[in-house]
Amino acid sequence: MALRHAVLAALLEEELSGYQLAKAFDLGVANFWHALPQQLYAELARLEADGLVSGREVVQDTRPNKRLFTVTDAGLAELERFATSADKPSFIRDDLLVKVQAADHLDAGELIARLEERAEVADAKIELFGGLLRRMRGDRSEEEFLRDGDRIGPYLTCRRGLAFEEGNRDWCRWSAAILRERRAAHAER
Repeated sequence: MALRHAVLAALLEEELSGYQLAKAFDLGVANFWHALPQQLYAELARLEADGLVSGREVVQDTRPNKRLFTVTDAGLAELERFATSADKPSFIRDDLLVKVQAADHLDAGELIARLEERAEVADAKIELFGGLLRRMRGDRSEEEFLRDGDRIGPYLTCRRGLAFEEGNRDWCRWSAAILRERRAAHAER
């Protein structure tokens, strides 16, 4: 997937400025696509040059003027083309996994600390995703929202982010417990 498709998908719901797009990425898209604000601004310029988004300037009295972007028909057609193309399998590239791979040759205490830190980060993301999901659902149950909600795409991707972070947290805590047990067993010998 190219950044352009993630940007187009983020702009489907409403017209956004580059700043608002960066915030939307931080909250809703970051669980499956990471981009820095400068990358987003550059991509918006490319998308506009390619006719996939249109921008309009909004004059503001007390602030600098801003540009708002929306997906064009050509942009929607590009998303449709992207949606029908074969998906590339995802892969994990994670520094922590390299450290765990080398666990038998590293200080277990340090590795346990890194695993616990990652579990805490995952807990914070789990809380964030849970809040986002509750906001999207409103006063409806998940079942009601999934059946009758206006846009479920962002909800489904947020649920994937939640499941991903729950898996990360659980694996980190499990791995840290294994390393603690092994360290204790080896200390008794």
